[in-house]
Amino acid sequence: MSSKVMSVEEVAGSLESGMTIGIGGWGSRRKPMALVRAILRSPVTDLTIVAYGGPDVGLLCAAGKVRRLVTAFVTMDSIPLEPHFRQARQSGAIELTEYDEGMFMFGLYAAAHRLPFLPTPVGLGSDVMRVNPELRTVRSPYEDGQELVAVPALRMDAALVHMNRADARGNAQYLGPDPYMDDLFAKAADRTYVSCERLVDTADFAKEGPVQSLLISRSQVAGVVETPNGAHFTDCLPDFGRDEAFQKLYAQSAADPDRWSAFSERFLSGDEAAYQDAVRVWREEAR
Repeated sequence: MSSKVMSVEEVAGSLESGMTIGIGGWGSRRKPMALVRAILRSPVTDLTIVAYGGPDVGLLCAAGKVRRLVTAFVTMDSIPLEPHFRQARQSGAIELTEYDEGMFMFGLYAAAHRLPFLPTPVGLGSDVMRVNPELRTVRSPYEDGQELVAVPALRMDAALVHMNRADARGNAQYLGPDPYMDDLFAKAADRTYVSCERLVDTADFAKEGPVQSLLISRSQVAGVVETPNGAHFTDCLPDFGRDEAFQKLYAQSAADPDRWSAFSERFLSGDEAAYQDAVRVWREEAR
């Protein structure tokens, strides 16, 4: 068996400045946060990030890693606006290419199928055509002659996704209520890295969930990392829910430079093991 098991540092070390990086998950749900934290510790910068964004985008913006963001939204669900993303937009620190959720999905489908674009009526008549002047329309060659938006393919150099289970060869399984387009991210990217809550033997996937929960094929995966609690503080159901108290601490800290400096020193100055230890100590203090 060919093992693709890597460390978070090895994944971050394989990325280069100027790349286009896709990040799976949705808002503050099942984000590959351990891989994002590894990027924060790496020298890579000048990234184009493609994501249904959440705190992954916020942390990368706060660290000055993002040049351009391609997204349909950036939110933390229970906290509507991601504070670091909002600050980056208000200061003009990042470029933004905006789609609505449906258009973004069609862009992923186009890239996954190696098509230059896919036509859709989604977005016609909306302000997204104004705020994204790169969008073009095409007309159906059939009798209906319908005008459609030609959503360009969202191609990526690499994609990062977080799954509940994976095997050493890179097959990956989600056990929560929603796949969050992570399979499309994997197919749309030149290479994909999967972090997971637990590595399992291939034969044990059937014990964890139904066959359709095997979302990502090893043929699309360049590396796999076991990172228990690696989606923290976003949710990773059914393994754990969102850490709402910690998310609130993150948002409150992001609103004040001194508090953010203290937050960063306490939680983000070390490696992933140090982060998890710091979160455990914080929880014990909060009891």
